Amino acid sequence: MISPYVRRRRLASELIALREEYGYSSARLAVTIGVARQRISRLENCHVRPDLDEVMRILGALGVGERRWNQIMTIAREAQERGWWEKYATEMGPRQALYANLEAGASRVREYQMTFLPGLLQLPAFTEARAQADRRTYAEHYDPLRALEARAARQRVMRRPGGPTYAVLLDELAIRRHAAPPDVVTAQLRHLVELIETNPRVELRVLPIDAAIFGHAMPRSAFSIYEYPDPDDPVVVAVDTVTSDLVLTDGDAVSKYRILYQRLEDAALSAQDSAELIRAAADLALPR
Repeated sequence: MISPYVRRRRLASELIALREEYGYSSARLAVTIGVARQRISRLENCHVRPDLDEVMRILGALGVGERRWNQIMTIAREAQERGWWEKYATEMGPRQALYANLEAGASRVREYQMTFLPGLLQLPAFTEARAQADRRTYAEHYDPLRALEARAARQRVMRRPGGPTYAVLLDELAIRRHAAPPDVVTAQLRHLVELIETNPRVELRVLPIDAAIFGHAMPRSAFSIYEYPDPDDPVVVAVDTVTSDLVLTDGDAVSKYRILYQRLEDAALSAQDSAELIRAAADLALPR
């Protein structure tokens, strides 16, 4: 399954390009196909799930050729799909639902984590500890058990045949400052070492606290970069903030995060040295 969010963004850009190519304003197009202008605006701003009949009427009004018609209708159908996460979005938390959407169909995921150990590499005990800790920050319908199930489902998707490569830059702060009980942290850190050493699709490197980053670039928050098999789909950046997640697809904004990731990657330890640092931290985290 391809991310419906990404396909909705792709559909919007295709429709805007078509409308401008054929010299239509959104108001004129709305009149031509018999809908309110706001409907065209909401479709082009990804605020609604696309209606296939409306999309066909747009393509018909513009006289789009068969090949392009088929391509855009395929995108529209994929943009209309509902992922497994939508049914339980409230109980699992909106952030998990968003990330599950972005991960669907990705070919490459890169992530910088500043204060938390990466969710896609978490053991169930660590996820459960975080779900319980985060419960008070979500709506009353948030269910830690659903959050745990959702995290496991996301991890299965990432392990699927033909799934994405996954690279993580982990700030040393996330290792030193414990976000769960000591025994849980110890098991989790040892699990990370095992993944580094045995899973060729996972690359995890530590950014030391005293790392010298080119240009003195300082990340202000955690973020993830998602790339998809279709080169015409947007590259997506999700930025983790205290209250919500900011999703970026604008080329200039995405480019800034790609450059920042490269600078952090250049400053990070090698995979082998990262494994040694994490292994030592796991020993120190053992309950005394």
